[in-house]
Amino acid sequence: EVQLQASGGGLVQAGGSLRLSCVVSGLSVDENAISWFRQAPGKEREGVSCVGNRGRSTHYEDSVKGRFAVSSDGVKNTVYLQMNNLEPEDTAVYYCKAFYAGRDSWGQGTLVTVSS
Repeated sequence: EVQLQASGGGLVQAGGSLRLSCVVSGLSVDENAISWFRQAPGKEREGVSCVGNRGRSTHYEDSVKGRFAVSSDGVKNTVYLQMNNLEPEDTAVYYCKAFYAGRDSWGQGTLVTVSS
């Protein structure tokens, strides 16, 4: 069974930084792409970033390019999302997701709140 556990959210002032972690079990992050999504209050869930190919392949949504960095650690089987220069618009619940064996598996989400 694939399980993902996201953590690292919190309250931060605009311009600050947070690092989210997603601990994965049931599959290897070296062999499978892991994605980060977020859902702001009253809005639909949107893709933020993803990492694959042992960390060599990354993708970012336009609004976070240059501020967020995604990485993976195959030894810890964990994916990270380093978020810098945070903006109030980044306030959301952040989720990690894997697509494996024909289905999506989601972590439980971690809340990021950015104050102005």
